[in-house]
Amino acid sequence: MSRVTVATIKEKKLNKQKISMLTSYDYSMAAMVDEAGIDMILVGDSVGMVQLGFENTLAVSMDDMVHHTAAVARGTKHALVVGDMPFLSYHVSREEAVRNAGRLIQEGGAQAVKLEGGLERVEFAKAIIDAQIPVMAHIGLTPQSVNAFGGFKVQGKDVDTAKNLIAAAHAFEEAGAFAITLECVPVLLAKKITEELSIPTIGIGAGAYCDGQVLVVNDMLGMFKGHIPKFVKKFANLEPLIKEALLAYKQEVEEGTFPGEEHGFTIKEDVLERLY
Repeated sequence: MSRVTVATIKEKKLNKQKISMLTSYDYSMAAMVDEAGIDMILVGDSVGMVQLGFENTLAVSMDDMVHHTAAVARGTKHALVVGDMPFLSYHVSREEAVRNAGRLIQEGGAQAVKLEGGLERVEFAKAIIDAQIPVMAHIGLTPQSVNAFGGFKVQGKDVDTAKNLIAAAHAFEEAGAFAITLECVPVLLAKKITEELSIPTIGIGAGAYCDGQVLVVNDMLGMFKGHIPKFVKKFANLEPLIKEALLAYKQEVEEGTFPGEEHGFTIKEDVLERLY
């Protein structure tokens, strides 16, 4: 399989081909996602909750994102790797936004970056794009704005917020974004935005009319207990299988049945004899 590029993603919309995207945060998972032929891998700042144990994404740093993006990039040969820009990494100035985006490309090995926000973030996206770094925009429920939103809530359900989302989508397209993520947006509003844009929309909780879909890989694989958003479909339920394996390992170690003879290495008897 050849490497997916931003041009590939744009062509998929033109050809009415659906786009697949999943998150990944480490080498081994990225390699499996890549081998499955997924078009794009998002190294999301959701790593803060999924792997680092934070309550939300706000504590994730640039160093965290560079570290995890680099691990994912090392495991990827096919998919387009998109590195998430964490909270406050592109909010202060255009210069800082470009510098931080550059780190995800140079140090992290990503081919593109993603940033959250509405009209107020378009200028920062434009600055990054002007530096020859592809940008995926992210509107709707933007987790970095959880405190401003008062929680994780569907966005665009009234006239004013719906109009703002439409305006932001067009503004990011005009700025040069190669795609835009729509998170927790009403299905028919996402359909309208998708039809109006020439760039692909990637939905998460935004319905089937988007040009592509993204999910957190740990959610869709059912790798842990706890709250799962309404928009997630579990394509597997690995948590009980993993727990079963861990319990079996513990039991065999305690009983002395693991490791067995087949798990060890031999030494010649004459070597042993010369030790005494």
